[in-house]
Amino acid sequence: MSEERRDPPWSSPTYAVRAPLARWLQTQARELHERVGPYRLLDVGCGDKPYLPFFETYASEYVGVDVVDNPLAELKGPVEALPVEDGSFDVVLCAQVLEHCDDPARAVSELRRAVRPGGRVLASTHGVMVFHPSPADHWRWTHTGLERLFLTNAEWGAVTVSPASGTTACLGMVTSLFIDLLAKRLHARGPAGLLVAGINRTAAAVDARVADLRELRPGSLIANYHVEADA
Repeated sequence: MSEERRDPPWSSPTYAVRAPLARWLQTQARELHERVGPYRLLDVGCGDKPYLPFFETYASEYVGVDVVDNPLAELKGPVEALPVEDGSFDVVLCAQVLEHCDDPARAVSELRRAVRPGGRVLASTHGVMVFHPSPADHWRWTHTGLERLFLTNAEWGAVTVSPASGTTACLGMVTSLFIDLLAKRLHARGPAGLLVAGINRTAAAVDARVADLRELRPGSLIANYHVEADA
């Protein structure tokens, strides 16, 4: 599962979320090292630490925290009450967590508290996605809503919200998710995988050719957002 998150196949129904997220984090890992040198990183909601390989070359310490008992996590606690000292990390990673938390405003405040001045929070969360309680699923955002969430709940030097992929990719993802669901019921995952791969490839090609489909504008549909918040 971890490897698929770092390098999802075209046949993945959530390719429009997973592939751009992996590319973004891999780039951030390298660029942050060029900017600040070796850094202490806190992975909030770390799960099985799927993105550790992107960062381990550059991080002096990689600390995972999870809300559940997790043998791979060094710390236990929710994003709304992180068990860390103020400003104790250079980088705080919060990938696909905000949609599941109880209090996003408090979560953003805690992310800011955990990162040192001059450090960076890397967060990602959904714009459009099917309901997926694991164990809870509470929130979806627009880019303006995410920007407001960060700017009104902590002091930042800069906040940038970027779309992970374009409108065609989002439509392809929703279609692919329901194809995958139907295929599970019909025990036809193989043929469905080929169809989903075709949808993902076509969607990526269309978005690449039509700039308007990659823009944050009225009528856009965005599957996932990436947030860079500099302390």
